[in-house]
Amino acid sequence: MVWTTAAAPRLAEALGIVLGTDRIPVRLRAWDGSEAGPPGAPVIEIRSRRALRRLLWSPGQLGLGRAYVAGELDLPGDVFGTVAALTATGRLTEPVPLTARERWRLLRTAASLRALGPEPAPPPEEVDLGGHGGRHTKARDAAAVSHHYDLGNDFYAVVLGPSLAYSCAVWDDRSGGLEAAQQAKHDLVCRKLGLRPGMRVLDVGCGWGSFALHAARRYGADVLGVTLSPEQAALGRERVSGAGLAERIEIRVQDYRDVDDGPFDAISSIGMSEHVGDDQIDGYAAHLHGLLRPGARLLNHAIARRTGDPWRAGEAQHDPGTFMARYVFPDTEVLSLTRMIGALEASGLEVLDVEALRPHYALTLRAWTQRLEEHWDEAVHLVGEGRARVWRLYMVAAAWTFESGRQGVNQVLVHRPGDTPPPLARPWRASADR
Repeated sequence: MVWTTAAAPRLAEALGIVLGTDRIPVRLRAWDGSEAGPPGAPVIEIRSRRALRRLLWSPGQLGLGRAYVAGELDLPGDVFGTVAALTATGRLTEPVPLTARERWRLLRTAASLRALGPEPAPPPEEVDLGGHGGRHTKARDAAAVSHHYDLGNDFYAVVLGPSLAYSCAVWDDRSGGLEAAQQAKHDLVCRKLGLRPGMRVLDVGCGWGSFALHAARRYGADVLGVTLSPEQAALGRERVSGAGLAERIEIRVQDYRDVDDGPFDAISSIGMSEHVGDDQIDGYAAHLHGLLRPGARLLNHAIARRTGDPWRAGEAQHDPGTFMARYVFPDTEVLSLTRMIGALEASGLEVLDVEALRPHYALTLRAWTQRLEEHWDEAVHLVGEGRARVWRLYMVAAAWTFESGRQGVNQVLVHRPGDTPPPLARPWRASADR
């Protein structure tokens, strides 16, 4: 064993083992000031031996993520470029266990840097929902939603901007602003649903009421919004009251499975069905079908994994070994587009339109990240540095998944067959003069 006083070369060896490569794609800067790795490459700062110890116990994205959240590892410079470089080998995005030889090499390397020891406790931002019963019970779904969405409305305003719209925006071009892109998304959904004055609309997973406000204000709809987040509901009601639309919009803290006061003339589900889960998606589609009047439309806007992707088919995003499951979206499951459409069709709904928006989500995530960076000190004041770091890493990594094509996002428009025939053309394609 070669014992060296310079930490960076040994750290580079350890990272190479984890990434499955002899030539790491980043430059490492160690706690002792030493550096290793290709000059000019994105830089990772390893501030503490505890970062290596975390990697020894969890050799993959979870170990690296824990070290970053705890401040033991930092990503100065272009964090998007750093994440892209780290994921290029594929070992951080696919759960390939280390071989016995790789584990032994990693152990020897950690020993040479005096980094051996018990597993460090996870940062307090990590969540374990095991005490709330099985996945996708009503109680556990409420706990999962609370973990992510009840961080404080002021923090979400910092990241999302005045629209408080937390889903993929629709960009006319790359130079358009975030607010305009979110309004364009809401308007596109309204047009696809064929909203008209007096129509009764259910908004499943309504968030802070942004879509409900647009549908009521611009299209004259009467909207019921449901969310599991008390903080979202409280601010949503304030926004509704401030807009003078309290007679047209109701926001409830309610599980969609408990909504029983249909029928509705239209249903929107924007960025919510990822929380439903594969085991529950058929019941989700059947329940919403039952809430629609014959001839009425449902729009389901959701992230999708690639069909046939062996990793995502076998290891859903709720895998407890992933950073996203432990820190961001516990119990979330990203389904394939074919699985989603199959569930909707099996419930008796008919597909009218499918639109892919993958590049739009990458732009949206970059815009949110820019807002977080510009308001970093305020974000840290509101939720703490650890939570702000969780959000920075999550949004950058998510942007990479859309830019690389590993995930997509789709709007699926369906209707419940009835006396009203589906349109021969797609009138929602042209922007309305509103």
